[in-house]
Amino acid sequence: MSNLNSKVVTILAVFFVFFAVGVYPIVAARFGVTQPSWLMSRALKLGLDLKGGVHLVLRVQTDKALLAETESDLERLRQLLTERNIPVTNVASTGPTAFRVEGVPAGQEGAFRDAAVDLDAVFNRSPGANGTFTFTMKPNIEIQLREDAVVQARQTLERRVNELGVAEPQIAQQGANGDQILVQLPGVTDIAKAKQIMGSTGFLELKIVERVGATREEMLVNGQVPAGMDIVPGTSGVPGEPAAYYQLRKAAAVTGRDLRNARPSIDQNNRPAVSFTLNPEGGRKFGAVTSANIGRQLAIVLDGRVQSAPRIDGRITTDGQIFGSFTPEEVQNLSLILRTGALPADLTYLEERTIGPSLGADSIRSGVLASLVGLVLIILFMLSYYRLSGVNAVIALVFNLVILLGLMAYVGAVMTLPGIAGFILTIGLGVDSNVLIFERIKEELDAQRGVRSAINAGFSRVFLTLVDTHLAGFIAAAFLFQFGTGPIRGFAVTLSVGLAANLFTSTFVSKTLFEMALARRSQVATLSI
Repeated sequence: MSNLNSKVVTILAVFFVFFAVGVYPIVAARFGVTQPSWLMSRALKLGLDLKGGVHLVLRVQTDKALLAETESDLERLRQLLTERNIPVTNVASTGPTAFRVEGVPAGQEGAFRDAAVDLDAVFNRSPGANGTFTFTMKPNIEIQLREDAVVQARQTLERRVNELGVAEPQIAQQGANGDQILVQLPGVTDIAKAKQIMGSTGFLELKIVERVGATREEMLVNGQVPAGMDIVPGTSGVPGEPAAYYQLRKAAAVTGRDLRNARPSIDQNNRPAVSFTLNPEGGRKFGAVTSANIGRQLAIVLDGRVQSAPRIDGRITTDGQIFGSFTPEEVQNLSLILRTGALPADLTYLEERTIGPSLGADSIRSGVLASLVGLVLIILFMLSYYRLSGVNAVIALVFNLVILLGLMAYVGAVMTLPGIAGFILTIGLGVDSNVLIFERIKEELDAQRGVRSAINAGFSRVFLTLVDTHLAGFIAAAFLFQFGTGPIRGFAVTLSVGLAANLFTSTFVSKTLFEMALARRSQVATLSI
């Protein structure tokens, strides 16, 4: 008897714990009952298709990240050659992962190799005719940089979404090459704002201005961009004035990596602006550049466009301001983007859609209705076919569903529309297990075995079959989760949790209910089944 009591206590404890975590928050929210914050944090979460929101699939342009790395190393080599008085005719990239140096003097090839020795860890160097050297990125470095670019992009997007305050976002890598990022923002309906926040590279550079002109051609020398310079489009920073082109030093005085904070503010003309603060290292570099260039213009370049080019009136160390023709909302978004860091490469949108909250509510109503109809029909069938033993199956099924909801809430799983399909499937699986057990018990009773012996034999002889079928289901769910996308994964999660709950209720809860019924009588001649 003590063994039976311990089983009953275990079952009741499991039931009430999972009811409190998985079912009570749903019922309380439905009737407007205030819940503790710790319980709300564990409540079952709804996916995008049920709550509504924005669904985006983005591809990271990893070639751009490789090109940026190549050009950074190229520029570093160019500066070293200048410092060591090694004249060359041209240093230029030939693709995302390669660049070529032309015109190395015949007598200085050894000095050139010494200057380029630091690049040997990243590039394979191949000499050519007439003092030409080709640098090609090593395959393992290329693979690592591509992977790093995608990971950094995902982490940057996560920071931006967290700054937006979106509840329960989903951001994950996907795709055969691992260069795609899935972004789901439940509760967000403004897809234009979401795309602006997600897609803006947010790369900030502060560069010294050499020349300003009305056209790009004015900035060229003999039809070419001068060595060590960039030509960048922009505005004068005054509303209504025409666009301008800036000839800037390629090497940035400060970049977004040196930022410590960025916040909305107002400029001296009472217009929306973004004030930024540099970290100590950035402040040191900024102070050195501004003190050496007093009286010159400093271009503030964001995502390859000059936003403003104020004149340097004195040494500046840690603080600055970005101003221009911004709206208050643009200032808020720009501050967020700068605070969360720049993307390592551009993003392109492969898929985008908005799901309205009304559509999600309709899906919930339809799913709940389908679940209730299925549950009622199954209860009626079990009671009519198995009589009082059907009550056992119904109680076990209710336990199954409570444990399913509680487990999903506890592990932080998200309920999606395919998840509701998995929920309904779990109802069928739960009854199927009881049908197998009950039919085996009936066979044992037909063989003239006693009621207690028939029940014990029915459970013991079906147990391995149940384990086998549930294990096969777990394997199928694992493959669906591993290789499926968001909706398929939602189904796989619900199915696997439902299988675990069903195995517990059909073998442990159902048998304990039989034992409780038999414990009240010393002699049992018949069983209603």
